[in-house]
Amino acid sequence: MPRGDKSSYTSKQQRMARHIEEGYEERGIGEGEAERRAWATVNKETGGGKKSGSGRGKHVNLAPSRKGGKLGGKASAKRPAAARSDSAKKAAATRKRRRKG
Repeated sequence: MPRGDKSSYTSKQQRMARHIEEGYEERGIGEGEAERRAWATVNKETGGGKKSGSGRGKHVNLAPSRKGGKLGGKASAKRPAAARSDSAKKAAATRKRRRKG
């Protein structure tokens, strides 16, 4: 089987990869990089291509798909408390101003 061949993947795994790839492309990632990341995520979650046969299945781990949103906030946390407070006050004032008009 040549490298990169997707024939050993189930149709569900292929759908997962296609959906993940579309999500990356919507966020501005290039087509090739999005495909690479999508298949890497599917491999991480499902343990690679699935083979048929009794007792050969592996547990699906969805943690790689969930971890993305938890990684943010580091840049904000490095800013001084006063700067964060000023930003929060400015945002609140903007919301208040837009609500009235």
